[in-house]
Amino acid sequence: MKVLIYGAGVLGSYLAHALIQGGNEVSVLARGSRADQLEKDGLVIRHYFQLKTTKDPIRVIRTLDAEEVYDLIFVVMKYNDFPSVLPILAANRSRHIVMIGNNTDAWEMQQFLEKHSETPKQVAFGFQLSAGRRDPERMVAVRTGGQMVLGGLDGPIPFKTELERAFASARYKLTYLDDMDAWLKNHVILILAMNYAPVLHDYQMNKVARDDKLLREVVAAMGEGFHVLETLGYPLVPASQAAFIRNHPTLLRMFFKLYHILPISRFVDGNFSELAALANVFEKWKKEAGVLTPNWDKLQKRLQVKNLSKLS
Repeated sequence: MKVLIYGAGVLGSYLAHALIQGGNEVSVLARGSRADQLEKDGLVIRHYFQLKTTKDPIRVIRTLDAEEVYDLIFVVMKYNDFPSVLPILAANRSRHIVMIGNNTDAWEMQQFLEKHSETPKQVAFGFQLSAGRRDPERMVAVRTGGQMVLGGLDGPIPFKTELERAFASARYKLTYLDDMDAWLKNHVILILAMNYAPVLHDYQMNKVARDDKLLREVVAAMGEGFHVLETLGYPLVPASQAAFIRNHPTLLRMFFKLYHILPISRFVDGNFSELAALANVFEKWKKEAGVLTPNWDKLQKRLQVKNLSKLS
């Protein structure tokens, strides 16, 4: 199948690799030095757990022409970058689009594409359960077998057949969810709370592991975040995740201590601009819910003080 990966960061690069290995005709949209690197060296990925490096030839485009049609377009971006690509996607004649990444505005994005596209669009939303980092010469990937959770907003994904064909020969798992919008909102709670600690310690993970008070606040903040979602009428998805965090805070804190000691924690890059944009959305949720979030407020205040100290 003819597939476009719109975005050539860590996640987009790994997804492109999986689809190439699955026998698809894959293009990737990249710009600047990343596009130059891909054109020169191909798609190079170091697979951390598998102790191997792969190199795939790949077609690189720098702009998406309106008339170039793909069977599937996967948009793999940071949350705050999605708005800039929506008009480009609307102008393109391709019909099947999967928006992949942290997202609090799925319904608004789908409605924009439905309203502004001359070619009718079918849209799904997903999240790739992989992580990693880039270095100057190759892409370093940390992955859990290659997996994506995805779903539609108003019923099953109408182009599921095309998705299954694209991944039929790929070593990659698709997990379909009934309420993807709720899953994404629940995931934002985890991402924000977990990233406060590394940011506050300048990504010195050993310091995070030793800061028991901070980790207690992080775990408690997660529970407060779930309470905000419940108050606003969103289901907790998956319910078992929220139940574990609420019922086993000590065990979760011990897990975080161990995680931040291990080298793997250094392979997960947080993007401050994306986190700030997501935090702004959560602040709106808190105000709308009108519930108390003392631990979350402490973390947010410490982050604001840290940012001010950097500016002074």
